[in-house]
Amino acid sequence: MKVEIKIEKDCVEPKIIVVTDKMTEELSNAVKYITQNSAQVIIGYKDDTAEILDRSDIVRIYSANKHVYAVKGNTEYRLGLALYKLEEMLDGNFVRISNSEIVNLKHVKKLGLSLAGTICISLSNKDVTYASRRYISKIKQILGI
Repeated sequence: MKVEIKIEKDCVEPKIIVVTDKMTEELSNAVKYITQNSAQVIIGYKDDTAEILDRSDIVRIYSANKHVYAVKGNTEYRLGLALYKLEEMLDGNFVRISNSEIVNLKHVKKLGLSLAGTICISLSNKDVTYASRRYISKIKQILGI
């Protein structure tokens, strides 16, 4: 089996193309392996490097300017996956707080509950973000508030 890798700077999400005259068990196993294991890995891009991000280190994931970013500490990484796909693959430590943001509950340091019904969220890296009203009941349910 031949393997060819082509690197393109404009590529946002990796794509695998298999060219063959027939489907074999070897190809079927390779496709199964790639689809199962690629969903487990979150790759962040910073400058000219790609880094496998440990989920527990991710403070928050958000979308802006038609891109999705993950924040690890004070470093921002561009991701090649859509926010809804990331939400599906993340565990219960992550909660959607708005249409454009997911936070890791393990990195939440303080919640500011206002009379207006909004939640101000202070994170371990000193970032502050806000939960939209649409997601407040879900957040309260998860946190037992």
